[in-house]
Amino acid sequence: MTAIDNTPTNKNFLNPLNFQFQLKRAPNLNFFIQKVNIPSVAIQLIDIPNVFNYIPDPGNKVQYGEFTVTFKVDEDLSNYREIHDWLRSLGFPESFAEYKALAANAEYTGTGIKSDISLIVLNALKRPNFEITFRDAFPVFLSEVMFDTTLADVQYVTATATFKYLLFDLHKL
Repeated sequence: MTAIDNTPTNKNFLNPLNFQFQLKRAPNLNFFIQKVNIPSVAIQLIDIPNVFNYIPDPGNKVQYGEFTVTFKVDEDLSNYREIHDWLRSLGFPESFAEYKALAANAEYTGTGIKSDISLIVLNALKRPNFEITFRDAFPVFLSEVMFDTTLADVQYVTATATFKYLLFDLHKL
């Protein structure tokens, strides 16, 4: 783009259907993902006092929003149990042994306390375009599973998992 011609080189819009999800810690979850978000990013402001008004100045701490995924629950609850068991182990509700078993797994295996999550955004030709890596992610919320006999048609069960993470990186592929 030049100053005279501001026409972008790529005029394709981002398609919300073109993505792939990968979480090594929960392989049964990957196939059933329905929705996923790229979280918000904000920076804390510092208000510098002035005689008349506060002057906003950029701070030095970046705040990332929550990473949320919605998925169809399979009939064996395999994908739901992956997140449930991980979340439960983080809180060791019955004994320290649950957390100890989780902590014994090496981080690089993706089966430890934290795991990296990859979101691959595809272009209009369904080829990988960007990879967003959520580093050191772990679940903090798993929604309820609702059964309902009053429905007229089958609406398959979905669940939502929310993750916290250190930060995310955005890389062009």
